[in-house]
Amino acid sequence: MKEDFLPSILLAISCLLIIISAIQPLARKLAVSDAVLLALVGIPIGSVATFLLRTNLASTFHSLAEALIHFPVDSQVFLYIFLPALVFHGALSLDIHRLTHDAVPVLLLAIVAVAVTTAAVGFALFPLSGVPLTACLMLGAIVATTDPSAVVSVFHDIGVDARLNSLVEGESLLNDAAAISIFTLFLHHLAYASSPHLSSAIWSFCLSFGGGIAVGFVLAESVLLAIPRLGNARVAEVTLTLALPYLAYITCDQYFGFSGVVAAAAAGLTIGNSGPAMLRPHNWSFLRNVWDQLSFLTGSMVFVLASMLVPRLILGMNGWDVVLIGVAVGAALLARGLILFGMLPALAALRLSQRVPLAYQATILWGGLRGSITLAMALAVTENPLISTDLQRFVAVVATGFVLFTLLVNGTTLRLLVRWLGLDQLSPVDQALRTQVVMIGLTDVRDKVRSLSEEYGFSTRATAYVASLYDQRAKDEEAVNTFDATLTDRDRIKLGLLTFAAHERSQLLDIFRDQGTSRSIMQNLIRTSNSIIDATRYDGRSGFLRAARHRLQPTIRFRAAQWLHATFGIDYPLMVCMTERFEIVLLKYLIFISQTRFMKERMGPVLGSRVLEVVTEITERRRALYDDALEMLRFQYPGYAEALQTRMLRQIGLRLESREYADLRNEAMIGEEIHDRLLRDLARKQGRMLRRMTFNLRTGVTNRLRELPVFSELQEAILHDVAMVVTMRFAVPGEMLLGKRHRSRFVYFVSSGEAVIQHEGKETRLGPGDAFGGDGFLDSVRTHGRVRAARFSHLLALSTSYFRELMTENPILRTKLSRPSTAEPEQLLLEHAVSAPLAATYPINPPK
Repeated sequence: MKEDFLPSILLAISCLLIIISAIQPLARKLAVSDAVLLALVGIPIGSVATFLLRTNLASTFHSLAEALIHFPVDSQVFLYIFLPALVFHGALSLDIHRLTHDAVPVLLLAIVAVAVTTAAVGFALFPLSGVPLTACLMLGAIVATTDPSAVVSVFHDIGVDARLNSLVEGESLLNDAAAISIFTLFLHHLAYASSPHLSSAIWSFCLSFGGGIAVGFVLAESVLLAIPRLGNARVAEVTLTLALPYLAYITCDQYFGFSGVVAAAAAGLTIGNSGPAMLRPHNWSFLRNVWDQLSFLTGSMVFVLASMLVPRLILGMNGWDVVLIGVAVGAALLARGLILFGMLPALAALRLSQRVPLAYQATILWGGLRGSITLAMALAVTENPLISTDLQRFVAVVATGFVLFTLLVNGTTLRLLVRWLGLDQLSPVDQALRTQVVMIGLTDVRDKVRSLSEEYGFSTRATAYVASLYDQRAKDEEAVNTFDATLTDRDRIKLGLLTFAAHERSQLLDIFRDQGTSRSIMQNLIRTSNSIIDATRYDGRSGFLRAARHRLQPTIRFRAAQWLHATFGIDYPLMVCMTERFEIVLLKYLIFISQTRFMKERMGPVLGSRVLEVVTEITERRRALYDDALEMLRFQYPGYAEALQTRMLRQIGLRLESREYADLRNEAMIGEEIHDRLLRDLARKQGRMLRRMTFNLRTGVTNRLRELPVFSELQEAILHDVAMVVTMRFAVPGEMLLGKRHRSRFVYFVSSGEAVIQHEGKETRLGPGDAFGGDGFLDSVRTHGRVRAARFSHLLALSTSYFRELMTENPILRTKLSRPSTAEPEQLLLEHAVSAPLAATYPINPPK
């Protein structure tokens, strides 16, 4: 029999896969969840297999029936084979930006609700079950974890709001870790008769949760660092991600004692957040497709196999067991309801959380289905030889009955609840936008049909008939069009900015797909676009502008490079940061130019000319910033600017060349062999284009110093010495250069750009040739105002001590500083207040 066992197992798997392939279309036809239908199929399979094995009615199928009944699946298989893949895929599919805004509700449902549900179920069952309180609390932890697969499939079929979907998936993603941690604590107590301590349990949970996040993040970042070194091989990239969830899960669970579920989830969230900017778009699509298929097979097999275990788990169930199941279900619903309708609104009222609509709360409450994880934990109890038979039976029966109730009652009625609450309908704004877009689109299609009809010589009657169909549909849409009445100008401006930002992101992905820029630069650009889209979605116009300004601020990496340059004279890190910044600015500028046509042709007809003017004015502010940055680049580093533009134009040419070859292949002008050869040649050229460009930060420093009035009459040898010690600072608009009462160890000279001194409600603008800073030059006076960059600026900095020595050794320099200034007395006094020591060398007394 043993030699026939493996073929029987493979035959059983093949039969199950055939059944699974028919479930999805059947579920859509019957309008039920895939998971519910899989459970309904799995239970009869397990029952029939048990019947065949215990009778002689069909001895031919004994081997298949035995393979199904004794399928080599236990709690370890569920937890170590299926769970990491399912958790990783769930995290990979989550929109982390939406999840961040709902972090408080998600954590409340994933952690607090699990603890409250555990306590509610445990204390409700204790007086009725006749088993120890610890066993009842353990059962509460088992049934506290929710399974999102059945709920999400319903949401996808109906088309509910993305936020509701994110809340359900986010909760289910994290509550597994909380439930498994609590379950493990009580199981250990029952098996070894040890007393759990609340403080140690809380510390253990926090350590497990935090450690899982850290390990999952570090391993995922390691994978992301390795991906660029795989040579754009998409199969290798996918293979690396297949190993990641198991590496994270097993490492944490077996070696560190952290939560493997949290580690797999953290790894998935990290890959999902950074993957689109690290993998080429076609590689990312391939990875998502592979994981979608793997998740479907894994999830389906889990539900079928878990359902097949149901007859064995509920064997000998009696009427009192039904009462216990009802008590557990009622207590769990009551506990979740308390969190959803009590704590969640209270946190929103205190402005500690985003408000969750009442319809969402009701859906989340009724949609708390239980599935494979609950059955896997129950199975782990029945397999533990240290747990008594009575406790094993109690856990198995109540947990299995709980799962069946949620699947067969909640799961089958969830769709009706969603529709009754109106969550399957578009919001008034979305519905008005949909009608407006369809109406305009139908009119465009009608005109194109007529044009093509004339070109291809279709009959006049056929053309008129088809065009009339589109005319009628457009009129029907126009009759119910409430776009102007429903959407305020503010709504349309927000919609326009969202569309603008989303189209910009789409263009960036097109450039990345065609290998038009490096991964590091694209990662920066994609993150910028995501942050702008996210801020605009929640705060509209103000969010768009705030996010755009914030992304211009120097990063920690850039500040570190500036510090190394200024402190130790190490130029390379700053040079790398500047090359990336200049390339980003040039790409952004080109994309803004290309979006002008898109805004006029596509956004204008939908949003209206007035709103288009406002959106254009807002976006032109960003374009002006990039114009300013490019002007500074061309002025300070003309050779590098020209080389960068040349390379960018060559990359555009290679992209156009690639598309031309694709058109020739589609038109059968060339075959696959020639097309592949051409693409390989292009790939080599594109690879050379992606090599980092370098330039010397100190190029032309002597000339720039000579252009400053202070140094214009110094000897060449002295200028050369100054150029060797001067450091550079590249500032962006709005960047703080000197804070109020901040001691500056440097004298800053504006080489290009503009800075603003703000003091006592007044502003003084400093342009090329002006200076500020230098505290401690004559005394220890600190600045009283603030200095900010008004434009992209290039500053030359000399330490105060060096500048003092330079003035001592070169009297001509002190003479230049002592010449009467043409500035207004009020401005000179203001400069003195801001930078007393340096300004003190100027004549600050008003002329009599």
